[in-house]
Amino acid sequence: MTRYWWVNHKQTVRQEIDSQYLWSPKTSRNGTRNRFYDNMREATPGDLVLSYADRLVRYVGRVAEFAFTAPKPEEFGSTGAYWNDEGWLLPVFWTELDPPVRPKAMIDVLGPLLPKKYSPLRPETGDGNQGVYLAEIGKAAFDAVMAASEVNYPLLLRGGANSLNYQVVTETLDDRVEKSIREDAGLDSTVKLQVLQARRGQGKFRSNVEQIETACRLTRITNPSLLIASHIKPWRSCQTADERLDGMNGLLLTPDADLLFDRGFITFQNDGEVRVSSRFDTEDLRRLGLGDLALPRVGFSEAPMPWRTAAFASEQWAYLDYHRKAVYVGD
Repeated sequence: MTRYWWVNHKQTVRQEIDSQYLWSPKTSRNGTRNRFYDNMREATPGDLVLSYADRLVRYVGRVAEFAFTAPKPEEFGSTGAYWNDEGWLLPVFWTELDPPVRPKAMIDVLGPLLPKKYSPLRPETGDGNQGVYLAEIGKAAFDAVMAASEVNYPLLLRGGANSLNYQVVTETLDDRVEKSIREDAGLDSTVKLQVLQARRGQGKFRSNVEQIETACRLTRITNPSLLIASHIKPWRSCQTADERLDGMNGLLLTPDADLLFDRGFITFQNDGEVRVSSRFDTEDLRRLGLGDLALPRVGFSEAPMPWRTAAFASEQWAYLDYHRKAVYVGD
């Protein structure tokens, strides 16, 4: 079901529109949860977003991917200097409205349609609410704004598939991290090579993982040629060489399982229980041969794949906790 969103992004509107995304910190400046930043993880591919800046709605966007962890974009420069460097990046394909819409001029119609709580505008005046970033609105409010303008709907609904996606963005982020590692004069050349090989799940990192993990946690395949050494806490998110090379920060997974885990559609509890995001199409799981992971355990005795794998070592728990909080798409 399509959901509708409104983003107030005056400070970073040009960067976010031009580069086809939204970005926010994960928490408020004091470290507390923020409803408008949490909404970045709630948005789902296919949802529609209104872009509001300088008192105008100039663009409408279609969410192209689930949000994922990413550093503050370099193109922000000094903007938001007080924001944490790690945040949520939400790929969005933007299409321009012609003409742009001034919500304040239609607040008598729009005001009553805005949410009572967490509204992006003040319903009485049409002024933007300070501190609001990504807010959910109802379809009626979205339609009221869209009725005041025109948009190329066919382009909006089909565009963006190849302009920005998780693979493209994370590859760019990994390249940026690799560049900084190569330029790190304080890192021993042998360790530097090992860390760079770990990006691809190779070398010392894979050897360390194989001392702990012996099979794919989902498929139970043990053939090494069919297994990928995958980081639990992503390579790009690790802070030290030790984290990037730590065998406790790795799993051996078949390619399909690795993709699901890396993208956050599955994760694990410390006791080995498999969690599958309800936001991932179970039909796609079945097509991958993993459909039984999405079936209730109660009364289902012939499932070829267990809902629970072996318990994880305590040294793996911190990495799994990061994956559940920062990578797993959630339910």
